Formats: sequence, structure tokens, C-alpha cells
Amino acid sequence: MVEESYDAVVVGSGYGGSVAACRMAMAGIKVCLIEKGRRWEANDFPKHVVGLVSMVRMEFRRWGFGLGSKKALFQDGCVVKTERKVLYISENSDTNSEQRRRWRVYFDDLEYITADFVVLSAGVLGTSEILFQSKRRGLNLSERVGLGLSCNGNNVAYVAGSQAPLNGYGLTKKQFLGIPFQHRPGPAISSSFTSSSGFTIQSGVVPRSYPYLLFKGITTYGWPNGFCFLHGLIDKLKHAMGFKASEAVVLNAMGYDACNGIITLDEETEKICVTPPHDPLLPKKIQALQNLTKKLGGILFMSRYRSTTVHLLGGCNAASDPSNGVCNPKGQVFHPNGDQDMVHKGLYVCDASLIPCSIGINPCLTITTVAEQVSRHLVQDVLSFKRTIQHLQTVGDNDKARHEIIQDLKCVKKTIESTDSCSIKEKLTMGAHEKVTVKETMRGFIGGMPCTAYLVLKMNSLDQNDSNEETQSLLRGRVGGYVVFQAVNKDKLYIVDGKVDMCKIDIRTPYTQYMHYRLILASSSGSRYIFEGKKVMNPYLLAMYALHESTTLHANFRTLSANDSEATGELFTLRGELHISLFEVLKSFLKLEGRHRREFVCSLLQSLWRTYILQIPRQMKCDVGLPNITEIPYPRSTIHELKTEDGCTISCQQWKHYAMNSENEKTRYPVLLLNGHSTESYCLPTEERDLVRTLLEEGHETWLLQSRLHPSHPSNNFTIEDIGRFDIPSVIMRILEMNGPNTKIHVIAHCVGGLAIHIALLGGHISANHIASLSCTNSSMYFKLTTSALVKMWLPLIPITMTLLGKKRTLSLYASKDSLRHKLVKFIAKLIPRNERCTCNVCEIFSGIFGNTFWHENVSNTMHQWLNKQSLPKLPPSTKHLHLRFYCEL
Repeated sequence: MVEESYDAVVVGSGYGGSVAACRMAMAGIKVCLIEKGRRWEANDFPKHVVGLVSMVRMEFRRWGFGLGSKKALFQDGCVVKTERKVLYISENSDTNSEQRRRWRVYFDDLEYITADFVVLSAGVLGTSEILFQSKRRGLNLSERVGLGLSCNGNNVAYVAGSQAPLNGYGLTKKQFLGIPFQHRPGPAISSSFTSSSGFTIQSGVVPRSYPYLLFKGITTYGWPNGFCFLHGLIDKLKHAMGFKASEAVVLNAMGYDACNGIITLDEETEKICVTPPHDPLLPKKIQALQNLTKKLGGILFMSRYRSTTVHLLGGCNAASDPSNGVCNPKGQVFHPNGDQDMVHKGLYVCDASLIPCSIGINPCLTITTVAEQVSRHLVQDVLSFKRTIQHLQTVGDNDKARHEIIQDLKCVKKTIESTDSCSIKEKLTMGAHEKVTVKETMRGFIGGMPCTAYLVLKMNSLDQNDSNEETQSLLRGRVGGYVVFQAVNKDKLYIVDGKVDMCKIDIRTPYTQYMHYRLILASSSGSRYIFEGKKVMNPYLLAMYALHESTTLHANFRTLSANDSEATGELFTLRGELHISLFEVLKSFLKLEGRHRREFVCSLLQSLWRTYILQIPRQMKCDVGLPNITEIPYPRSTIHELKTEDGCTISCQQWKHYAMNSENEKTRYPVLLLNGHSTESYCLPTEERDLVRTLLEEGHETWLLQSRLHPSHPSNNFTIEDIGRFDIPSVIMRILEMNGPNTKIHVIAHCVGGLAIHIALLGGHISANHIASLSCTNSSMYFKLTTSALVKMWLPLIPITMTLLGKKRTLSLYASKDSLRHKLVKFIAKLIPRNERCTCNVCEIFSGIFGNTFWHENVSNTMHQWLNKQSLPKLPPSTKHLHLRFYCEL
């Protein structure tokens, strides 16, 4: 899906946003204006009381419910709901994209548009809420956000029951045509009175459809006392009986308050809370309104205890530095890092929240003037940015640094071209109904500490050009939500960028299906983390482990520095597992949202069926004979041919250590490496670093035993005891001959080699006095057998295999003409279940006989090919398993 992007995005179309959008559009800048409500035509406004009541929404936050449409024109607190409400903004961290803008504007946790410039003009409460939500997701802002709120000294009053010709009501459609122009009520504000006490009172015309009875019912003060309750009913009865109703008018008092109000964001409900400023002039305004009511001969209704305002100011005050405000006088949002001139490039505020104090009069023109001032700098900034891009694109790239800047800025031009090629309507249609929303809640422990992830997945929301052709598009998408990991950060860790692929594959493990999650988390402190996990589904014993594997997420959690550099910013890494319960799985499927939720479920079930039941690989077959393997040269070595006491010929490869000073050379003992069965574990010519190269760099003389297990001289009949009795003593003797009888040897052994060295030591075939240290891996020291291994151990597989092999017990893996016996053994080996399957015949046969010797994701392709092509040409006989079975029983 192509990202929807613009040069600038303006949030809100009030006195500030409309001016900014207009000035940028006149300058030829590509602008997107996000408005808080739906589009209203002239004939859409209500013309009677019932119509107006239907456009009102009241929210009762204390009880947690609301009445009325969520797309209402008027709402409690004079806040307009939106069809496209902006949740938060963040810097665009998608540095790998060629179509990258500087900012993302999010409508929810997942859906966003991008822009190089963002102008917040959502009103005092709206702008503050967006900045609070952005700060919780890691945007570095001043601590002054939400402080310095002013109500402009407002108090709204309603005078009713007057017999004076106030003309305070609007006209119906019929009245409008029948009343002469000079007798019409006039504009909304028709008169004004300024008191010497420092406040102004303006009159207002009430629309004819306004339910003034409801207005009087929600006030807290009526004067004179005793008349307010019955007045509305009496007035309605007079109107119904044909008598002339009394007149009424709205009065709005404006003055100065202490500008010490506070806007906060509740952590639990995520709702804006307001603490109004102190209004020292409130008693004087009440007295002045009472005097006016006496003159007009009516009844006064108003709020007695605090300001009731429609003119909020402040919250993102303009100042000279971040310690005193949120923005500079140009409207640019501060980036508090100790530098007073540092701002967030491309982020502006352009509305009443910039004004740091009360102004005492109607602020409409003041807000517009501020918007013009901000827009002048904004337009210059945008045009300068675009000119810089165009200039750098025309300059040669001889200088490397300049070339990097050009490549970084070329993305803007590509974004504009891609945006122009597809209309906005097409982009909103594309994917809006195709996305499937899935909610998951996973709990578990990471690094031994409790962690819970609340995820919202929108599938089919990634660029389909990036997907593998085998991957179902509905199984890929974006991830939103948050993670609770209080051991690392007490605040919620919000997902600012997340991706999921429920059918991710690896060319090295084509039979295995992965559900891969990669989340970038941000906290309010500015810390950033990477949460990466995968569910691993192997086709082992059909679908016996399907439920456990599909509900277990193997997770890695690591923190990054502020510069988001994964290479240099990594501080620590924690590992663990998260699980989703069966109940949560069922709830997630029942609450799927989207038109294609059935297709999503079918695609997911098909992928699992292919993985567990059909067991069809998702990649081309790996043929180890085709690629040319490049080997990295080793230092010169010496091959020692050895004759054991039982007459078998073996060999040992010796590397002399790199030159070191004589003092250190005395302390370095030689190292003897003992491989496992058939495969090479230490000398890996395709890898830049292996154990042999590492030991040589450390100054150790290194010896590698090539016993009768080695493919270069495999015996047709032997046991592990023969390696311990004859092969290991022979090479120990040769090392002592080369280095002196008092030399001690470090021994590193793997699998069968570890078992053989224990036989040699415990059987007295070599002296422990010659061993400096012993390090064994795999099952040579401790046996922890799985259920499958125990079953295979007790089945008569070894006698049957020996019978099938006959006299020639060495199995050739690359023979073009095999005997029928060997073909049958290979065929049976491929059918034996194993934890991880491979498309290479050699790997399949070997793992079928001995089990998986390595996890494919831990080895490179070249190493995998070398191990199967050159390290495993032949398999020695399997009579050694008789001894393994005996040791396991012990």
C-alpha cells in the first residue's frame, strides 16, 4: 500500500489552521487539512429544536457513558468530535524507506499519513492532547505542555423573561422571508459594554432552534431567586396559547484571569482533564450582569462558581526557551536539549494555545493575527526546504557526504510523485476495507521479569512489493498497542512502529513457518526499545506441538540509545517467552474486524495445514552440488599419520600458533580438538572465524584428531570404546613427543569425542596428569533425552539397520549407484520424524539417523553446503549406538 504523504499537514480548521492551510496552498504547497467534524453545507444546520438536540452529544465521564452521536456538531465542553481524529504525531523512523517524510500523523495506533511539516491547530485542548499523547510515545517536549491555561476571564450568562425588544433570537426560514431587513436581529454579536473594572460584556443572538429551556436547566445560579424554575414552563405555555413570548439574550463577559490553569492527560482513561484558572473578577462580573438584568427586566441564569468559557487560551505558550514555554514566537515546537535555538524541524503550533495570557476581549482577531505571523515563517520554511531538495538533486555527487544528503532527500521527490500518481480517494479506498484487525494479549516473562503485550494487528497493511511470493498478503501487517514491562520502565511502552509476518520463511529452513514480530517501543522518558519475537512452527510429529508452538512467542528485548542506532546504541538484551492463552486465541478470532476476516482465517489455516500436515517446503530445493564454495585459507598445517595399537590408521592435523613473545609462549599449552560423529565442528574453511583460528590467534598450538570416524579413513566396523582405547592415546603420545613429556594438554570435545575422552580417562588409557583442562559439549557429559529419543532408543532400530546394511556398513551419501540395502536405509531415514527438516538429501539422511546436529538458522548457507558436500561424504557404521544405548541406561 502506497503511503499517503504531503508537504504539510494541518490539524484543525479553526482561526489558526484555516489561515495556515490557506497561506500554504496559495504558495503552491501540497497541504492536507484534517478537520474535527464532518463537512457541513449551509442546509445541513438544524432549523428547529429537535434537529439541534439530535446534533448534541453529552459525555458523562464519571459514569463512563455518553448520549448522542459520536459525530455530533456540538458536544459537552464545546469539543467537536471527529471522523478523522489525530491521536499523536511522531518522527518518521522508517529510515530504510526511499519514500520517507519527516513526520507521521497517526489517526490511531496503526493508521497514519506522512508529511515534512505538521501544523497543530486543534484548539487549546486538542493540541495539548496530541502533544501529551506524542510525549508518551517518546517525542521530546517541554515540561510546560498544558501549563498556563487561561479562560480569557469568560463568563456566559442568559437573560430571559424580558419585555424589551432585545432581538436575541434568530429567524426561521419563513420569518426570514417575511421580516424586513431593518427589523432582523442582526449579527451574532451586536453590542458591547466595557467596564472600568477591566472586563467587557457582549450580547449574542441565539438561534431559533436553540433549546433555551435546556440552557437554563444546566446553569447553577438564577437571579432573582424563586423565579428561575417556573419561568421556562410559563414562557412555553404562553407561546403555545398564541401570546407573545418574552425576549431573551445571551451575554458573554470577558476579562482577565490568573492564567494559572492546568491541562493534564489522565493515565488510565486517556482523557483530557482541566483545572480552570483563578478568576479574581468573577464577583464584579456577576454584579454587572445583575445590574444589566435589572435594566432589561428579566431573569439571570449563569454559572456562579467558576468561569464558563468558549475562548480558551494557552497550554502551549510561546516563549524564548523551553523552560518557559512550549514553542518559540514563530510557532516552532521546542526540542529541549539544552540549546535554546533547537526546535523540532517541521513541527508547528498555530492556534490559541500559543497565546500565553488573557487578552480581555474576543480573541478571534488576535488568533488570526497570530496565525498570519506563524504562517509567514511557516511558508518560508517549507519553500526553503523544497528549494534545498531541488538544489541538492542538481548538484554532482563527487563529495561523499553531499551524495548521502542527496540520497536522503531524494525520497521526498519520489514520495510526491507516488502520491500524485494515485488520488487520495483511491488510497483511502485501497486497504480501508481490506485490512483485517486482530487483537492479541500475550503474557509471560522476559529475563525472569513479568511482561504483558497488548497488541493490535492490522493485516494486509504493508507494501505488497516487499512480500515473498509464497507469503499470503493477509498474513502480513502492522502492529500497534503497547507493552507493560515495569521492571524496565514503569510507564507503558507504546509501539511507534511495528510489523508482523505470520508466514515468514527462511531459505535455510523451508519446512518451518515463523510468525515474526518486530516492534519499536517508546516511553515518555524518551527511551526506545526493540521488541522482537517469533513463533516457531516445525512439522514434527504432524501437529502434536502445533498449539504450543503457535501460542508461544520467543522474544528478545533490547534497549537503544536516543539516536536509535542499533549498531552502537544497544545497552542490554533480555530473552524470554510470552504466551497467549487458548481463551485469548478464541476471543481474538471472535472479535476479528474487517471485510476479509474469513479470507484471513482461511489463509492462516492453509499455511498451518501446509506446515504441519502436508509438510511442503516453501522454497526451491537446495542442491549442495551446484554452488561453488569459497574457502578462506588457513595457516600452514602438518598432517601426522598415526598407527594405533589395534592396527588402524588415523591422522591428526597440527597448526603451530602465531608468533608471540617468549614469555607468553611458555604459558600456552597445546589444545586437542575431538569432533563428534562424522561432521566437522572446529575447522570450518568457509567461515572467517572458527575455533581453530581463534585458538591460533590466542597463541595455542592446535591439534585436530581425525579418528576412525573421520570420512577420510572410516572403518567398516568399530565402537566408541575403540576411539577411547586406541585413537586418543595415540594422538596424546604424539603431542607429548613433539612438546616434551611434561606438557599438559587442553582438550575440547564434542558429542562422541567427549564420550570417547571420558572412556580414555576413566578406563586408564591415558593419564589425567597430562590433561590441563577438559571441556565437553552436547550429550557427552549429561544426558537429557526427549520422549522421541527414548522411544527410538528402545525400538530395535539398530539391529534392523545393521541387518539391512549387511557387510558393507559404511553408508555413502553421494554414491551414484547404491545397493538396494543402502537405498532402503536412506529412504527409511528420510521418513523418521525430526525437529527441523531440510531439503538437502544429505542433511535429511543424517538428521534422520542421528537427529539434528545443528539448527539451520545458526549456520550460513556456505557453511551448510560445505558440511554436507565435503564434511559428510560417508557415514561410518552405526554399531556405536549400542554403546550409546548402554551409557544412556546408566
